[in-house]
Amino acid sequence: MILGIETSCDETAAALVTVDGEILSNVVSSQADLHARFGGVVPEVASRRHLELVVPVLREALEEAGAELGDADAVAVTQGPGLVGALLVGLSAAKAIAWSRQLPLVAVDHLDGHVASLYLEPEPLEPPFLCLLASGGHTLLVDVAERGDFRVLGTTLDDAAGEAFDKGARLLGLGYPGGAAIDRLAREGDPEAHDFPVARVRGLDFSFSGLKTALLYTVRELGDEELERRRSDLAASYQRAIVRALTGRATQAAEQTGRQKIAVVGGVAANSELRAALPDAAFAPLPLCTDNAAMIASAARYVEAVPWPSYLDLDAYASR
Repeated sequence: MILGIETSCDETAAALVTVDGEILSNVVSSQADLHARFGGVVPEVASRRHLELVVPVLREALEEAGAELGDADAVAVTQGPGLVGALLVGLSAAKAIAWSRQLPLVAVDHLDGHVASLYLEPEPLEPPFLCLLASGGHTLLVDVAERGDFRVLGTTLDDAAGEAFDKGARLLGLGYPGGAAIDRLAREGDPEAHDFPVARVRGLDFSFSGLKTALLYTVRELGDEELERRRSDLAASYQRAIVRALTGRATQAAEQTGRQKIAVVGGVAANSELRAALPDAAFAPLPLCTDNAAMIASAARYVEAVPWPSYLDLDAYASR
């Protein structure tokens, strides 16, 4: 049994997963309401909230699984990338638990965790496949040859897709998190009302800064009264442009690599239009799209554990 801990951004999460990939518990405490007043995640606020939540979340995960701390055979934790202050809370908690129980510790890369969300029961996906990872902090295409191993084919040159959703929502006067707010409003609008650009960059990379700027100029030109009337159309058109960029690159990458299967993971994988645009793709289950600890415990199955007590000097890292 693997105890997983995730605190890379604004979700405090803990989970218990078996070595066969069965989720025994998966508890996530979101700070979205706390950060909504600021329109985005405030790193210092997130770190302090993790300190308050990490022990209660761990207790709830153990209780949900009907387990005790002594039942865990290893502790897995996100080492990076993410907000360093937030990561250090989870890493410190994991070290303390592992050291006190004389358990091995598995330091997991957050992006490996998102891909490994596809390997959990009841419907694990077997490589090889082409994977689109789209979240608030990351957008990239990876070629997954086998579990625990992938090759990056393309990444974003500026904003991540989830970040583009958040910034677009802010321009439209919607709430945080922006992806969910735009997704809801877009269902009432016409996606063809505005022709927002899809950036054409070399290779398999992405760029969303130009799209965000196009929305900014459109909002300025409309004025407050017209913006109110066209808000749903703007949301639908903006979302359509992001989805076109993601699906276009994913399809192109699959053709270039010859992969027959496309998978989608990360917070943006919960977007309803993206799911509709790739009907044959394998999407991470909705509870595993946003940051969670089950995916971290899943990834730990394919990472070499650090034996007790050699992990005490492990540090977090902000970028991959």
